[in-house]
This record gives sequence, structure tokens and C-alpha cells, in this order.
Amino acid sequence: MSGAEAPDAVDGRRPLWVVPHEVPAIVPLPSRSTEPHWVGVYRWAAVGGDLLAAMLGVSIALLTRFGYHVGSGYLIVSSILPLAWVGAVALSKGYDPRYFGAGPDEFRSLLRSGVGLTAAVAMASYLTRTEIARGFVVLAIPVMVGSALVLRYALRKDLHRHRVRGRCMHRVLVVGRSGPAATLCEHLESRPTDGFRVVATCRPRGDGHSTGPLQPEELDEPDILAAADRHAVEVVAIATDPELAGHSLRRLSWALEQRGIELIVSPGIIEVAGPRISVRPVAGLSLLHLERPSVSGGPHLMKAVFDRVLALGLITLLSPLLLGLAIAVRLSSPGPVLFRQQRVGRAGVEFTMLKFRSMYADAEQRLGDLYALSDGNGVIFKMRDDPRMTPLGRWIRRFSLDELPQLFNVLRGDMSLVGPRPPLSEEVALYAADDSRRMLVKPGITGLWQVSGRSDLSWDESVRLDLRYVDNWSMTLDLLILWKTVRAVIYGAGAY
Repeated sequence: MSGAEAPDAVDGRRPLWVVPHEVPAIVPLPSRSTEPHWVGVYRWAAVGGDLLAAMLGVSIALLTRFGYHVGSGYLIVSSILPLAWVGAVALSKGYDPRYFGAGPDEFRSLLRSGVGLTAAVAMASYLTRTEIARGFVVLAIPVMVGSALVLRYALRKDLHRHRVRGRCMHRVLVVGRSGPAATLCEHLESRPTDGFRVVATCRPRGDGHSTGPLQPEELDEPDILAAADRHAVEVVAIATDPELAGHSLRRLSWALEQRGIELIVSPGIIEVAGPRISVRPVAGLSLLHLERPSVSGGPHLMKAVFDRVLALGLITLLSPLLLGLAIAVRLSSPGPVLFRQQRVGRAGVEFTMLKFRSMYADAEQRLGDLYALSDGNGVIFKMRDDPRMTPLGRWIRRFSLDELPQLFNVLRGDMSLVGPRPPLSEEVALYAADDSRRMLVKPGITGLWQVSGRSDLSWDESVRLDLRYVDNWSMTLDLLILWKTVRAVIYGAGAY
């Protein structure tokens, strides 16, 4: 194999092929006896932030409830509460390096700690027959949790900035056959903010190189350990492989545990979020259960109620803006205020989607002359400098104000606040068999496509994001997308 040497054989066995990945020279190899320096810095910063949040919550509660006349008993409680808060976060794994900067587990641990600490204070008050003012507890702990969330978010964003520059990363050894290993490498490195840098991959000798009847040799535990030692990795990631399972995988986990190396295993399931995956013990086996996606029933009834209530509230709140935009569109150029277009909704039912008109009235007649100049994704026509756009239209599209009339589509039940992008009938005609799953839910004003690049996305990327949303829908995901939409609209990335 060109460009890489295989590691020395261990115990007479033929080694795996080890393919080093290019790693910047400025990244030092971490000591195997201690955790990376940045982990300790992040942990102490998190502890300091939590203590600061606790003291802020206690101070606000004392001043609000008692003013400057605080009894000695509450001073004692106020001095114990910050330490109890840090202990509660530690018990909820809020300082576990595995969750630093990756996923929502950091924030969940803070929320669980707030609930647990409230219950602990109530129980301690009951058992010791100590009267603690409810107003003090009700104010102190929520302020504490809210402040801790804000500080942890800021710390997390700082870590992400370092990771984008290639610092504060976990060194990873990927083990598996060529196909699954390459897929796992691609996914691990697709988001540097998650903190994984693949420094080497291991695969059986002959995998991808053997010809004729020769078969690749089995993945071997001593060879994996030798590769892990050689590259001083902190994580070993196993790609889907039937040979590394059962007792072999168990023994490997024991050996890695002695070296202080984390073991992660990819089951080969992609585009499925954590809430749909659970591990359940059955007959001594840990079985991975994949729950069916929620596309109907109670949760979607709750979503429909939430959508319509919020849409009605937004229409009421934004009515002066809606009226002002309607007048501005009317005066900017001849033509109707609203642009109406047939789109395909849930279960393939067509509906009329509303938008503020952002183009001249003859835009549809001029479309044929501009197809060759499209900046779109090959299916959807888009132009960054579309000559059919009015000056006002460019501005309202920049901030997605042209889509505000779709709140009436939500109120009528044609659309949702969050969902897949509403497709045209000609787009639906190009769908592959799997793509039609996008129409299991209502299309949305915003969605994963809106917060992930908008018009800059390719056709395949747009469809993939819509399918991911359908498969992993939850109210929590909807709220997260709505929050991210605000930032996407402000920056205007991909809007044209």
C-alpha cells in the first residue's frame, strides 16, 4: 500500500493496515496517563460558571425576598446552595468530557440538576422541619439554572471556535472495512464542532487490495491496540463489522479501558436522531431498538394546536408590519400584493401558498429566457441577481419578510411553522421512491433547510434534510429550528 506502513506484528499475528490521516504538526500528542489539557480547562471553566450562576441566583432571591435584612439561617442556606448546585450538576454528568461541546446533553444535565435540586431542598426542609420561604426557592433556582445555561452556551461557543481552527479535538482511530470505515470517517469529520479528528484508520490486511480467492484477514484485538498506542488516540471508533462483536468487542473494551481510551461503536444507522434509538437488554444481549417515527396521532395534534395558536399570535403581533409591507408592495410596482402559487402539501394534496410579491408582474413570462443562468441546484430555479426582482423585493427576500403571509396558510392548516420545504408539483415528479416520505408531514414556513443554507443547498442536500426532519420530528426539534431561524433570517445567508 502506498504512502503508509503497516504496524509491527503483535504476538506473531499479521497486523491490520493502518492508514494515517494528515494531522497538523502543531497538535501535540496527549499524554496517555492524563486527559488533554483543554478538557481540564473546560471543566474548571464550567464549574466556575455554575458557581457564578448559583451565587447570582441566590443573591437575586435574597435581595428580592428579604431586601437587606437577611436572617442567619438564610445566609447558611445561601452558602450551601451553590455547592449543592455544583454537586447536582456533577451527579447529572454535567462535567463529563464526552459531552463537552457536542449534543444537547450538557444543557439537559443542567435542567435535570435544577429539578433535582428543587426536590432535594423541599425534602430537606420537610425532614428537618425547617421553614424555607417558597418565594426564595422559586426565584433562586430558576435564575440559577437560566444563568448557568447562558454561561455554558457561551463556553460551548468558545470551544466550537477553537475546534473550527483545529484545536481541542479528540484523536480518533477508526476500525473497520473500507466502505463502513470511510463512511464513518466522513461523518465524524463533517462537523468539526463535535470535536473528532480521525488520525488513522485500521482495516484488515488485503481489504480492498486482495484479488482472486484471497479473503481479508479478521480484525484482531492486539493489532487494534498496537495502532491505538502508535497514534496516541483518545477514541477508538468501530465501524459496522460482524467480526468485531460479542465477546471480541467486550474484550477490546476492557483493554481500551485500561489504557484510558474511549470506545464508540457505529451501528451503521444514519440520519436517525437519539430519541428514536434505545438500548434494551434482552436475554443477556443489549439490543438496539429503533422506534418508529411519529408522523400522526397525539404528538401531531399537539403540533397542529401549537402551530395555529402561535400563528394567530404572530399575525396579531405583526399586523402593523403586514399592513405596511402590503402597502409598500402595492406602491413599489404594478401588480397584486400577494403572489399565489400551487404547492404540494401533506399526502400529496395541493394548496395555494401565499407570499408577498417580490417580482415584477411579468416574472413568469420572462422565466424561460433565464433558465440557462440559474444559480439553483439543478431542479429549483434560483438567481442571485434575478432581473425580475423589484428593489423592494430584494430587501424583503433578504430578511424572508415575503414569507410572512404563509402564517395564514398555517392558520388554515395547509402548512406548519416547521416542516419540509413546500415543493412544486414538477419537483414532486422528480422524487425517488424514498423522497416521497417528505409528504408524510405538512410543509413548513421554516425547517432544517432554512437553518442549514437555504438556497445555497444542492437538491440532494435539501431532500436529505427534509427526510431527516420527517424521521426525527419532535416538539423539541421544532423549537430548536424556530430559534435558529431567527439567526438565519438576521444574517440572511443563502437568501436570494
